[in-house]
Amino acid sequence: MQIRFDAVAEDDPGPQWARCQEAAWPAFLAWFLSQGDAARPDYLECRRAMREHMPELVPVWQRLVDVAGGGDQVARALSLWRPSPYLSGCSQAVWQRGESFLVRNYDYHPKAFDGTVLRSRWNGTAVLGMLDCLWGLLDGCNEHGLAVALAFAGRRIVGRGFGIPLLLRYVLQCCTDVESAVATLARVPSHMSYHVMLLDRAGRHGRVTVHPDRPATWSEDGAVTNHGESIEWAEHARATRSIERLRTLQHALHDSGEDRDRFVRRFLRPPLFQVEYSRGHGTLYTAIYRPNDRSLELAWPDGSWRLPMDGFPVGSMTVTYPEESRA
Repeated sequence: MQIRFDAVAEDDPGPQWARCQEAAWPAFLAWFLSQGDAARPDYLECRRAMREHMPELVPVWQRLVDVAGGGDQVARALSLWRPSPYLSGCSQAVWQRGESFLVRNYDYHPKAFDGTVLRSRWNGTAVLGMLDCLWGLLDGCNEHGLAVALAFAGRRIVGRGFGIPLLLRYVLQCCTDVESAVATLARVPSHMSYHVMLLDRAGRHGRVTVHPDRPATWSEDGAVTNHGESIEWAEHARATRSIERLRTLQHALHDSGEDRDRFVRRFLRPPLFQVEYSRGHGTLYTAIYRPNDRSLELAWPDGSWRLPMDGFPVGSMTVTYPEESRA
């Protein structure tokens, strides 16, 4: 299996983003309408939600709708208000000895992955991250040195809120540090439960766990996978090896003999690196965000690609993945 990763730079929504949108739109729309058009909110509800919870992003949303060709369906889908369920299996942790960095594995189905890193300057703030849901982010960092990454939190409850990729976009466009990010994530509703790992340039770190049916919680734990304090969805935890992955990360973080290079390499082998691609939770990339130099490094078992915010290398890379076990 091969996936092409593209690195795209465009300050404001324009032809570069339009090409990304056109390529991803069929799969995105199929997901958005997977429960039927009537299950998704109408335009007026989407506009009210954007204006109430993310007013700073409304001009960007309207510009993206225009670039994408306009229309009711485009505007509703791009609002990401009350979208279809979104599940992913991820491992993420913050390394704090010497240089601080956030490292995460993104585990998902390859056919539902855009593979695009976008460096933008929407609303005047430079943001670098992995695109999802056309303008949301799976992970990223901004010009202030704030880095974020998402992980599904292992609960099936769905409620009134935004899709988590847009919450990450909003945090990076509007927040400068962990403190402001925590306040934002506690305020803006999420339609499902997710862990959001945070790290800023001052080394402050931790995670916010957001829910559609209960207040957000804060923890200074340095690692997280795909369950909460208790296991609420045992089948998902077993299938994704969530408990085993978390124990691996916690052991590494508390091992006095661990060094940063060895720590990163752990993400490139089992149990953190998974190859169950047909089941929807194979590892598609490892991301290392370094707030001090505002850079992203994408890594795989046989190579890596450094993508600094300054001197961003527009281009592409094709990655070949290990074969999936048939056992």
